[in-house]
Amino acid sequence: MKGKVTDMMILLTGGSGCGKSFYAESLCGKLPGPRYYIAAMRPFGAESLEKIEKHRRMREGKGFETIERYTDLASLKLSERGTALLECVCNLTANEMFGEDGSRRDPFASVMGGVEALLEQSGHVVIVTNDVSSDGELYEEGTMAYIRALGRINAALARRADTVCELVCGIPIPRKGAILW
Repeated sequence: MKGKVTDMMILLTGGSGCGKSFYAESLCGKLPGPRYYIAAMRPFGAESLEKIEKHRRMREGKGFETIERYTDLASLKLSERGTALLECVCNLTANEMFGEDGSRRDPFASVMGGVEALLEQSGHVVIVTNDVSSDGELYEEGTMAYIRALGRINAALARRADTVCELVCGIPIPRKGAILW
């Protein structure tokens, strides 16, 4: 990386297992510290616990301070400016949308407000999300509402981001802005 990098927001999207997390961590490693890993996946069930452990091993030794934050990202206070990696908007959206009591609410304001709060506190924010609406299948109404909400949030994040990159088989394809490295 040459020269000073100005504050930026990078949005990484793509299908499940396409290399977004690995690429996001690599990008963060090239940005100034401290590095914060904002983990939004709630630890419940064997599958989520396995995925959480996999991600912990992936970022081991990379200098991240892990902060588990499942909802209310806006009230998170970072100790100093640096680089924040939000992993991932899909989990944060689901956590904000579906209450543990079975209630449902629009997650847009909570998620976007949380991202804005991260941007105010961090020099750089890298956000991971999934492309969940391209499979063309119809699901039950709760899942369809989630897909629509996530699509609306992803579109707003893409408008706000300096760089948007889709990952396909581990290959970053810039969709907006330029990748500096």
